[in-house]
Amino acid sequence: MADKETNTQGNPAQQFAIQKIYTRDISFESPNAPEIFTTEFKPEANVDLNTKSKVINQDGIYEVNLHITVTVKNNSKTAYLAEVQQCGIFTIKGMPEEQLAGMLAVFCPSVLFPYAREAISDIVTRGGFPQMLLAPVNFDAIYAQQLAQQGKAPAVPPESPIKH
Repeated sequence: MADKETNTQGNPAQQFAIQKIYTRDISFESPNAPEIFTTEFKPEANVDLNTKSKVINQDGIYEVNLHITVTVKNNSKTAYLAEVQQCGIFTIKGMPEEQLAGMLAVFCPSVLFPYAREAISDIVTRGGFPQMLLAPVNFDAIYAQQLAQQGKAPAVPPESPIKH
């Protein structure tokens, strides 16, 4: 029996697994409380979203970090600042480099986003403000835009790696 699973072409089989999802950092500030609660609340929100990934070890183990910062102002004063770093450890094996890049930039952040969205909503509500539900994010479009800025075209669109 071979050491590694292979597909019908004799190449290593593609593998994807979620090892761990965790919150690395979470913070909430309301620098103008309690005064901010005494005025009519007409929020203006700014959402900053970043992702980064790194190799944990050479056995196909990666960490992906989804960093979201939400800044909400009311009448030009900061009502609150909510920030979360939602991370995941993923096993990804047997993928060509361009597909691996797409997995780390699109698929893994898509897995992490609902957790980050929930964390933001929870801390904002606990801070005394109306619930903040972040709109869904199209990580495919963000990745395609980044590739276009670098002058590259996506070779293989990232797809769900889960195959039975």
